[in-house]
Amino acid sequence: MAPPMARCPRLPPPHRARQPGRGGVGPWAPREAAAGGRAARRGRAGERGAGRRGGARRTMATAAAGAPGRARRGAPMYSQKELTSKKRDEFEDILEERRLSSDLRYAMKCYTPVIYKGLSPCKPNAIKSAVLHSEQVQYVIKQLAKEMGESPDIIQEEATEILDEMGHRMQLGAVRFFAFTLSKIFKQLFQRVCVNEEGMQRLQHAIQEHPVVLLPSHRSYVDFLMLSYLLYTYDLALPVIAAGIDFLGMKIVGELLRRAGAFFMRRSFGGNRLYWAVFAEYVKTMLRSGYAPIEFFLEGTRSRTAKTLTPKFGLLSIVMEPFFKREVFDTYLVPISISYERILEESLYAYELLGVPKPKESTSGLLKARRILSDNFGTIHIYVGQPVSLRTLASGRINRCPYNLVPRHLPQKPSEDIQEFVSDVAYKMELLQIENMVLSPWVLVAAVLLQNLPAVEFELLIEKTLWLKGLTQTFGGFIEWPDNLCAKKAVLSGLTLHSNIAGLVDGHVVLNDKGVEDGAVGEIVFRHALAVLMCATYRNQLLNVFVRPALVAVALQMAPSFRKEEVYSCFNFLRDVFSNEFIFFPGISLKDFEEGCFLLTKCDAIQTSQQEIYPTDKGSGTVSFLSAMFRPFVEGYQLIFRYLSKEMKEAFTEKQFIPGVRNFVFQLLEKGSTQCYEALSSDMQKNALSALVQLGAVKKKKMPSGFTYNVNQEAVSKILDMFDARIPVQKPVAARL
Repeated sequence: MAPPMARCPRLPPPHRARQPGRGGVGPWAPREAAAGGRAARRGRAGERGAGRRGGARRTMATAAAGAPGRARRGAPMYSQKELTSKKRDEFEDILEERRLSSDLRYAMKCYTPVIYKGLSPCKPNAIKSAVLHSEQVQYVIKQLAKEMGESPDIIQEEATEILDEMGHRMQLGAVRFFAFTLSKIFKQLFQRVCVNEEGMQRLQHAIQEHPVVLLPSHRSYVDFLMLSYLLYTYDLALPVIAAGIDFLGMKIVGELLRRAGAFFMRRSFGGNRLYWAVFAEYVKTMLRSGYAPIEFFLEGTRSRTAKTLTPKFGLLSIVMEPFFKREVFDTYLVPISISYERILEESLYAYELLGVPKPKESTSGLLKARRILSDNFGTIHIYVGQPVSLRTLASGRINRCPYNLVPRHLPQKPSEDIQEFVSDVAYKMELLQIENMVLSPWVLVAAVLLQNLPAVEFELLIEKTLWLKGLTQTFGGFIEWPDNLCAKKAVLSGLTLHSNIAGLVDGHVVLNDKGVEDGAVGEIVFRHALAVLMCATYRNQLLNVFVRPALVAVALQMAPSFRKEEVYSCFNFLRDVFSNEFIFFPGISLKDFEEGCFLLTKCDAIQTSQQEIYPTDKGSGTVSFLSAMFRPFVEGYQLIFRYLSKEMKEAFTEKQFIPGVRNFVFQLLEKGSTQCYEALSSDMQKNALSALVQLGAVKKKKMPSGFTYNVNQEAVSKILDMFDARIPVQKPVAARL
């Protein structure tokens, strides 16, 4: 149990004024380090290993009014002005101090974080009692007792058991244990853990003003451990973290996580009204009390591909409700971007994508994984974004008056406006996460390598990597280039760190698919697919920067002419098909198209007139590169659609579909009929199926045993023909270009 919190800021004052936004995007150059300010502030001599600023953020063209597709009500939440370029905060390596001082002293330090309005923390049992006796939970208990003919005491006992399973029991002793242990582990695993200190200062102020919700990206199990470690380092209130119930299966570790602030939720609530009521009230009670930030992952689970997953809305809707009901004045949402130079679970993810079952979370599995402590996983960058006021987002858009017309304890189904607002906020938060993801040189190397398989000459790889670095910065990518390293050394450094994926052989860089020469054809295909998917994990980090101009480039190749409306029709079609692969803000397809055109114009890849868009001779290489970068998705979807149009004649489940399409692609690879190894990824297969459901070509039906799917053969064949450019893409309605 943590002691009462005093209002005593621990963060140092800013060492420089916040940089204003810049109007344009210029060539990237390393920033001069302010060594004296940081050293004096931390009481250290010498320069810290601060990260350099990357290129300026993406700039969007001014959008025409009347974007096609479903209109969004209210003021636009996603503004192009937000993506105009501006300088990013400077990074600080928090492990540097840990390497120079005692971990035990760090763990046992005086920990007195500032919290909301100087409140003292609620005891975990007090939170449970408040939830159990709340009007909302008592109402549901009485309703269920009446419907089931049971005594309310029996239902209340069940609610108590749910709370016991769910609730956190944060204790300072467990926090100190994790602080000591994680210091040892992180120093062993990572070269640096870099944090933007200005973001930490903004977070400190936000925590004192209003309840705070932390929304980090999710690429690894390390994410939530690292954030708690970070907040402890900066003397900020530790978050209470929504964790999957799977962790409770880990003896000792599950209980330690509970005592460090984790509360546990089931993966699916089904139609369990009591569980939903207890869970929702538990989260809202912690939010209203404001004594600790609430942390959860919008993506719901770890991304196995390093692409941001489409957001889940349930928890976000719950944390917004106290504001809608005027129980809190405001709530701050804080997007946090966590970027890994090398992901701990990279090989595990590749195996999962190829159909190898995910290992169950267990203490014995964790102990077996300790062998990774001898590996080097490079640098982590954590960018704490600007806190976003829910009150500001809702201003002029959400009418909260209807909530006053119904007693607060009565369950209310969110209106269509509220559901749309929650969806928009979720996508906005994920786009803010994407904006501040940090790219390493290896990401560029992986993108070049995958376009030049089976091997690329080392000198050519360096040349192409430098070219891609410039293009990425022009498009607003946030690149972290190692200090004072020439391109050759930066590429070699990446190859050394990722020697399990690629290596230098006789002056050429090749994928490290050891054993491919030996064994049966099926084993050769599997090993090569494993190497390709691991490499693609890093290339995928670049796709967030390139997705809009790249889709314009692909659309230029698909369209029957260079007429702007026909290119836009193809772009809109591709955007709809790939809406589960990449994050697009709903309802602004035209703005995305104009942004893609603007960025391509900016690098002289295309020229536009009032009626036409056409590639330039100078930009043909750029357009070809962007098209090739997205070719695995286009070809992969073509293969999956072909399988569905020819093989799936009757209703099927996802469990039948995934192995079926995998075997189909596997056979084509064995025969040499395709080289699209990424089509073996279960992530791509599920996303393609979801896209067809959204496009109406596959019907999804809920059954007692789960969901079943029925294919409209004609509709799937028509979409496949559009992909193959055999028939023109249908024009979207109300396209104003």
